Amino acid sequence: MALLEGHDLVIGYQQHIIIQKLNLTFPDHKIIGLIGPNGSGKSTLLNVLSGLRQPRSGHVRLAGKPLNSYQPRQRARLVASLPQHPQAPGDIRVSELIGYGRYAYTSTFHGLQQTDQAAIEAALVATELTDFRQRPLADLSGGQRQRAFIGMTLAQGSDLLLLDEPTTYLDLTHQLEILKLLQQLNQQQQKTIILILHDLNQAARFCDFLVCLKDGEVRYQGSPEQVFTAEMLAEVFQIQASLQPDPLTGRPAIVSYDTCPKKEAPTCDTAH
Repeated sequence: MALLEGHDLVIGYQQHIIIQKLNLTFPDHKIIGLIGPNGSGKSTLLNVLSGLRQPRSGHVRLAGKPLNSYQPRQRARLVASLPQHPQAPGDIRVSELIGYGRYAYTSTFHGLQQTDQAAIEAALVATELTDFRQRPLADLSGGQRQRAFIGMTLAQGSDLLLLDEPTTYLDLTHQLEILKLLQQLNQQQQKTIILILHDLNQAARFCDFLVCLKDGEVRYQGSPEQVFTAEMLAEVFQIQASLQPDPLTGRPAIVSYDTCPKKEAPTCDTAH
């Protein structure tokens, strides 16, 4: 039994259907990348998987039970999510922000207990923010801020992390910093991580399993070697691409690309 599954999901806003009859089983203890062009339904799907939005029909199963059968605190102990633009007051200190991740375990009357403090400390260590614990969030770099928000999700102690474009607006160095942190969490703590990425080479490099969406449908899913092909890039992203093995990982990587000629889209020439 997989930790997270979607069954016959139909998702939409008002009269607009975004995702139609989607079925997915996410492999446990892997980094899973959701890829696809803008408007393909990635963020909408992630919101449904996290319980932030209800599907029109169908259901999500978490640890073998319907997601909507969990109380919010119960669900938070199993799945942690981070939106694309997380918000917090600039004067909040790093340790306090990370402590918010313990809300599923604390009560108004008792506050943080020893186990909560231990979880916060472990999150500070994992995100390499121990020296910044008393630093206001506003004084951190973009990469450090994102690590602090990821630390907050780690403090929840859940086995499943859902991240919506965690590298958005970060420079390349900080993007790699965040992705290597997630890779470390997966390898050392066996976290199942589902994240949305727009950089396709990063998705192929850091993800173990890819789900490729277009027009609300799963067009491809599997390992990067199975999914990351010139044919997929032409069909889904409308680009002609040359692929070579990444020297660091051996996984496929785009080395050059161009848009498909209009007359050839969506099945442009892939003989590159």
